Amino acid sequence: MKNVLISVSDKTGIVEFAQELSKLGAKIISTGGTYKLLKENHVNVVEVSEVTGFAECLDGRVKTLHPAVHGGILAIRDNTEHMARIEELGIEPIDMVVVNLYPFKQTILKEGIDFQTAIENIDIGGPTMLRSSAKNFKDVAVVVDSADYDKVLQELKENGEVSYDTKYALAVKVFEATSHYDTLIAGYLKKQAEMEEYGPTLTVTYEKVQDMRYGENPHQSAAFYKEIKGTKGSLAAARQLHGKELSYNNISDTNGALETLKEYGAEEPTVVAVKHGNPCGIGSADTIAEAYQKAYEGDPLAIFGGIVVANRAIDKETAEKINSIFIEVVVAPGYDEAALEVLQTKKNIRLLELDDIAYNIYSKEMKKVLGGMLIQQRDNKLYDELTCVTKRQPTPKELEDLTFAFKAVKCTKSNAISLAKDKMLVANGPGQVSRIWSLMNAIRQGGDKVSGAVMASDAFFPFDDCVREAAKAGITAIIQPGGSLKDEDSIRACDELGIAMVFTGVRHFKH
Repeated sequence: MKNVLISVSDKTGIVEFAQELSKLGAKIISTGGTYKLLKENHVNVVEVSEVTGFAECLDGRVKTLHPAVHGGILAIRDNTEHMARIEELGIEPIDMVVVNLYPFKQTILKEGIDFQTAIENIDIGGPTMLRSSAKNFKDVAVVVDSADYDKVLQELKENGEVSYDTKYALAVKVFEATSHYDTLIAGYLKKQAEMEEYGPTLTVTYEKVQDMRYGENPHQSAAFYKEIKGTKGSLAAARQLHGKELSYNNISDTNGALETLKEYGAEEPTVVAVKHGNPCGIGSADTIAEAYQKAYEGDPLAIFGGIVVANRAIDKETAEKINSIFIEVVVAPGYDEAALEVLQTKKNIRLLELDDIAYNIYSKEMKKVLGGMLIQQRDNKLYDELTCVTKRQPTPKELEDLTFAFKAVKCTKSNAISLAKDKMLVANGPGQVSRIWSLMNAIRQGGDKVSGAVMASDAFFPFDDCVREAAKAGITAIIQPGGSLKDEDSIRACDELGIAMVFTGVRHFKH
């Protein structure tokens, strides 16, 4: 390991690393701020301009883009023509490259950052050196992550070289890092210019939050990643205050609960309970304790082992109600001290604090399918206007409950039917292949609470059977998108049975 080129923005551990390399006999070549830091710490270091014979220029934009650097990196050591040529040109081989990149991500995450400052934090020489070194990984050890310094030093001290397997792994990490970096830049530039919504290629990048114990089932591995920007108001931005590590299913279900809660805004205290991805309880009331009670009473069985999210801080009264049964996860914008004392008596309950629960930033949704990726605009619309299509108009209270139910059904797996009364989800019928089955399941689940409730459907009724079944259960009003060839059959049935029905004109399939 004769020649080592070091140029880093993140200088964590770099002085100690360079000192150890020097002890092993390496000649250290460096640039700019890294050169200055190493020199100040008494590391024997050569400035890169001494190697290239060319001074840094253009405010440091050009430093290492030179044949004396890239020839030394890219020369294949067992290629006699390569080695003869660099010797002829007076180029020394570079055996290790230690580079991390300008802090582009950290720059664009700052509030109020201007465009030109972001542009100046796009690294050019760094990625070029990294890619050159990674391409020639057989001969050049390339280190992009300070977490790898110790492993590299250990192998050098024990074996006098970095092993092939380690150099291979380091090269892979480089291409992951440069791909991540370039994707961030492309995404930033596209957003600034508001470019084409669905371009000819799709590049996305995420950063790992944690490895999961397992996925949906114990035999499936899994991990949780987050977006770089746009995590505000999302589960990725939550702070866990108490309890076990979140599981894959916890994260999936809690995300669904948060998205449901956002439909209800921040105007009044609201609690949403979710089980296996579907709302099983929703309540709005004057206090968060009353809202929780409504969510609980919607389905006291289904909420057991479920997820609870609230748009108000949890107080002691609400905490005591939550603690009376087994709840997996609670998310709220805050917790009273007394509430935390109550909830933390249960060792395993996960307590998460999340600001801006009503904040809604996402514009795209992605779904992985075998061999491809589906991407769509997020379903941000509830409806534009309501049109009453029956002789009987819904009462103001029914209209309030109809909107409440339509928000719930929007967030329920299709085919979906939601029943609500007094700003409370009294029963939910998710995920059946026939809409009438969803309704029948909801009616059976809701029992006596169904009489006097209103009904929401995520899509139109192809027949009038749902209307007639609803009337038998005492449902008084219906909200649905409309648009069926047989809408008139359902309208006539409503008129015959004294049910009010409104059309939204907006369908909400959720698959």
